[in-house]
Amino acid sequence: MTLSRKLRFAALTFLVVCTVGCDQTSKHAARTLLRQADSIMVSGGLIELRLAENPGSFLSLGALLPEAVRAAVFTLGVGIGLVGLAGYLTRRSQIEVPHFIGLSLVLAGGLSNLLDRILQHGLVTDFVTIHLGALHTGIFNLADVLIMIGIGVIGFGFWRVRRPTIG
Repeated sequence: MTLSRKLRFAALTFLVVCTVGCDQTSKHAARTLLRQADSIMVSGGLIELRLAENPGSFLSLGALLPEAVRAAVFTLGVGIGLVGLAGYLTRRSQIEVPHFIGLSLVLAGGLSNLLDRILQHGLVTDFVTIHLGALHTGIFNLADVLIMIGIGVIGFGFWRVRRPTIG
């Protein structure tokens, strides 16, 4: 099943506006409420809320790069990539719904983190860690979750495609 161009554009616009709005609201709340707290444990210690301003990308990759390189890669490079992705999603004549949804979530999460980087002087606000006993995640935000869900939806879309059987 594919979507018409107008329906794709409307769905993409709605998803991006809602996603960026929710993510930016959660980051603003984190910056406001967590600035004075070391950390807050919720859900019986499963979730830790701790403010972190991340100069790098996912899991702080690239955080130690010189500031000019980080700006070029994480602001300019990512911005160009997201413009290309938006063009692909709005101009492609046919795209399967799971791929459209997955790529749209990646675009929306990426745009929100890019907006954060632009408005927060090269930093992205992260504030959530999940603890499972001795194991825990890196610190992340809602946009990161949406990007990962988008990647999962894309992977599921490819997995669903029937492959020829041998024998």
